[in-house]
Amino acid sequence: MPAPDIAPFTHSHQFNHADAKAERNTRRVVYITAAMMVVEIVGGYWLNSMALLADGWHMSSHALAMGLSVMAYALARRYARDGRFAFGTWKIEILGGYSSAMLLAVVATLMMIQSLGRLFVPATIHYDEAIPIAVLGLGVNLLCAWLLKGEHDHHHGHDHGHAHDHAHGHHHDVNLRAAYLHVIADAATSVLAIVALVGGKLYGAAWLDPAMGIVGSILVARWAFGLLRESGKILLDAEMDQPVVEEIRDVVRGQFATAAVSDLHVWRVGRNSYACILGLVTTTPISAEDVRRQLAIHEELVHVTVEIAAA
Repeated sequence: MPAPDIAPFTHSHQFNHADAKAERNTRRVVYITAAMMVVEIVGGYWLNSMALLADGWHMSSHALAMGLSVMAYALARRYARDGRFAFGTWKIEILGGYSSAMLLAVVATLMMIQSLGRLFVPATIHYDEAIPIAVLGLGVNLLCAWLLKGEHDHHHGHDHGHAHDHAHGHHHDVNLRAAYLHVIADAATSVLAIVALVGGKLYGAAWLDPAMGIVGSILVARWAFGLLRESGKILLDAEMDQPVVEEIRDVVRGQFATAAVSDLHVWRVGRNSYACILGLVTTTPISAEDVRRQLAIHEELVHVTVEIAAA
């Protein structure tokens, strides 16, 4: 059996200008969130508001999680040209997103426990002082969301700039999405806190405060598990359901009638980039170079190893 013919790999995902800007804005969001976190936690304890306190602790974990996102960007940039990373440093960002999702799940659990406890053991809430803090928290969250939303849209638009990428679906920056989801979760819990505090003040419904904490924890948990599924799938190379896999088979069927796929492995090595190992069994001579030339129409295939055996 001849040795496999391997195309040289060039790191497909280097730390670019868009990543650098995303890192800067994420760092700004960390600073803003940390400052507001202190205000809400102190205010929540002082004013006996479970919704406000939950939002503050929620923000604290998000500041930590977004700090992980910043660290992931920094490490990806630092090791972008390190030869030890066979397929580049893109998965550092995915690992950052996965870690953030884990923290988001922990936050949801703590919010649920604290809110259930306050539901059965209520405390006097100082509504007049707590409501302005909650409104300020929402304003800060919206500012942070605006900072990250621009980067989220930029990455989305950049990915769709290639017609073939559009056909395969958009693969966004998971690390950036993790940071963005943390901010959106903060904004959602701030809205719930405002609703609970206003409802409690106007109608004497003190139960709204912990009830909104429970609703917020369920919402955050849904986002966390969705992000865990997405980032975990990438980290475990569970990519064999991607459209490009069937397209590789289509190329073999359409261009090499005497060959059959005996082995195929596809995994992602960049935001819109894949590597593959393709094994073929053929009754007539074909060259690996011909196979790679036919597969080249799929630009997302950046590293192709072809192994050919006689039937």
